[in-house]
Amino acid sequence: MANDLVRPEQFFLNRFGMNESGLERILGSALERKADYADLFFEYRSAEGLALEESMVNHTSKSVSHGVGVRVCAEDRTGYAYSDEVTFDRMRIAAEAARAIADSRAEPHAAVQVGGAVTRHQLYELESTPLDVPIEERAKLLRQIDELARAYDPRVRNVMASFAAERKIVMIVNSEGRVAADVQPLCRLNVTVIAEDEKGRQVGSFGGGGRVEWSYFLDQDRWKHYTREAARQAIVNLDAVDAPAGEMIVVLGNGWPGILLHEAIGHGLEGDFNRKGVSAFSGRIGQSVASPLCTVIDDGTIANRRGSLNVDDEGTPTSRTVLIEKGILRGYLQDRLNARLMKTAPTGNGRRESFAHVPMPRMTNTFMLPGESTPEEIIGSVKKGLYAVSFGGGQVDITNGKFVFSASEAYLIEDGKATRPVKGATLIGNGPDVLTRVSMVGNDLALDSGIGTCGKDGQSVPVGVGLPTIRIDGITVGGTRA
Repeated sequence: MANDLVRPEQFFLNRFGMNESGLERILGSALERKADYADLFFEYRSAEGLALEESMVNHTSKSVSHGVGVRVCAEDRTGYAYSDEVTFDRMRIAAEAARAIADSRAEPHAAVQVGGAVTRHQLYELESTPLDVPIEERAKLLRQIDELARAYDPRVRNVMASFAAERKIVMIVNSEGRVAADVQPLCRLNVTVIAEDEKGRQVGSFGGGGRVEWSYFLDQDRWKHYTREAARQAIVNLDAVDAPAGEMIVVLGNGWPGILLHEAIGHGLEGDFNRKGVSAFSGRIGQSVASPLCTVIDDGTIANRRGSLNVDDEGTPTSRTVLIEKGILRGYLQDRLNARLMKTAPTGNGRRESFAHVPMPRMTNTFMLPGESTPEEIIGSVKKGLYAVSFGGGQVDITNGKFVFSASEAYLIEDGKATRPVKGATLIGNGPDVLTRVSMVGNDLALDSGIGTCGKDGQSVPVGVGLPTIRIDGITVGGTRA
């Protein structure tokens, strides 16, 4: 990489003429009123994407954006303003706007002295990123995906493939004088296959990525695996029967089904919801909230993962946080604001979509630790139930934990064996309740392939999920037949 990307803090000093004395003046302006904390968030993002459909690469995009956000925190209030012009004049105006939430009673504030560098992890120190690969080489891979998917089965009617990559450079300077900077690469390859026969039309999707180099997709023919999995899922679903309805035992497969854990449990463990007392988990630290078989972790320090960060978007190094330990609630995910108000330490989970957004507590890579049962033992223990291998969309109500998820690949379990594929299955349940019903946990923990994007309050950030195979004794399945 170029030298300015090896030292990202120098990038902003060089490109936009930033200097320590100027940054100190802006932070000093932000703190002219009575406030607890202020910070500046600088961002420079370059992104490219291309997509294939009907055997043609028919869409390409390229963008560059940059800007700076100024935040002021006073007690439980946050003032935020931003500019896509990175100049001291624009930053001063943003600082004046952000500090309007602070108490008008002026109090002397210690002069800010910028210079204390934050020690960050080194989770994705790459020699290059997919942005450095010629676009024709990326387009060639999409055409190869199209050919492979169509050759998989004559019932494949259409193939859609896309590749997106970005490189984001960030720098956070705060009123404690700390400076944190990072270069954050990210890419994702996605394949969607449409299959059709006389019974109807079905869709299959698969993909992956992370904070990785281009060679990641070529190693071990990973792109072929993505393609075949998307085609296989579409073909399997052509023979699917209508899903049954009612309460039943459900077995969740490993990997991507961890999205149910993310939505049904993870959001309810974010600090802001618990500080405000609106989460179903509020005030329950130290209490039993799950089966003793369940230990749930959020870990932003796993190398090259989509949800990992060297530092979060407040400049705090990410960490491995135990949320639930053997069924007992141990903690919440915290950014700086909520950690201060709840008198605990930040966990490195302060995240934002861009410089135009205020940070908030968010997940990174969230998963359940493995148990001792084999997947075969778990499925074999069920006389009649549902085996959910992959999920599409879902939603959750944080206040009561109720969730609804649609299964994109699922099978009936009959007499201890996964048999016929089913379509139209939805899982309906309650997050705080569902983990208490976990009766078996597999030894096959897997993280997802690198496709997760989490939405909250209008902001989207990349995340990871994971799960071993688990048995849940009683979830309502919404299906199309009794």
